[in-house]
Amino acid sequence: MEILLNLGWVALGLVLLYFGAEWLVKGSASIALKLGVSPLVVGLTVVAFGTSAPELLVCLQANFKPGDGDIAIGNLVGSNICNILMVLGASAMVFPLAIHEQIIKREMNILLGASLIFVAMLYGGLLGRIEGILLFVGILAYVIYSIYDARRTPGTEDDGDLDEFLSPEEIEAAQKGGMKDIGKDLVLIVVGIAFLMFGADRLVVGGEQLAIMLAVPKAIIALSLFAFGTSLPELATGVMAAWRKEGDIVVGNAVGSCIFNLLAVGGVTAMVSPIKIVHLQLADFAVMLLTVVLSMVLMWTKRSISRVEGAVMLAIYLGYSVYMFAR
Repeated sequence: MEILLNLGWVALGLVLLYFGAEWLVKGSASIALKLGVSPLVVGLTVVAFGTSAPELLVCLQANFKPGDGDIAIGNLVGSNICNILMVLGASAMVFPLAIHEQIIKREMNILLGASLIFVAMLYGGLLGRIEGILLFVGILAYVIYSIYDARRTPGTEDDGDLDEFLSPEEIEAAQKGGMKDIGKDLVLIVVGIAFLMFGADRLVVGGEQLAIMLAVPKAIIALSLFAFGTSLPELATGVMAAWRKEGDIVVGNAVGSCIFNLLAVGGVTAMVSPIKIVHLQLADFAVMLLTVVLSMVLMWTKRSISRVEGAVMLAIYLGYSVYMFAR
């Protein structure tokens, strides 16, 4: 009976994280547009931070508890592996993904650099406040440069991927309607934050108890269950965008989420409280780095990810998942 209760808490936590992130982004994006902020800026800031909110809340919730640093870092590492292998793999199987040149030349290099720096900072088993500040400065620099570069490049002032959260009619109405109906947006934000906070708490509590009852290290639970759960918004967005043949949105969302996970979520969590890891293995960090390198190779070859390549990525993710529980 106890194991069913904890499974129920985990399931409830995943559901609350999913809807909490969606409503937080929807309400925040609508208010930002009503305040006259461009869709591009909203996409690079509000949407990017909002879709990383599940990872942030789970990491903060875990890191507040002594000895749960493995959950925080495991969630970040596992989420990035999941975003690349599962999200891109599953989306490519729905429809082959065409890769924009900017993602290949800029975003993937930034992701690889951020991944190497993140792993190097954790070499001693501790991610301290100084490292957290450096990571957070990195995400601020990335966002500021992305906005600057996008605004000076003709033809880039688009919806900033907002069509995944707001319909074209809602975007137009928010831009033209001023502060009308702002109360509805505020309710969405408040409810979204509440769902994220309670969902993160239930997911961590239920997951910890399952790990204890099944004699599974907490790091494994974080690398698998938590990582999959907090990547659900990216997976849902990716599959739907691939179905509509919007490959740029799929890849941009997955890669951007990985960058924000390492720099923003990792940085904020470490600034609040230093993160100490114990049971995470070098293999887990190696898989994260190799995942980035593999995706870069696939993107460089034909400027796309085919259905076969997507199937290979999914197979690698399943193989890694089996390895985690077998070790």
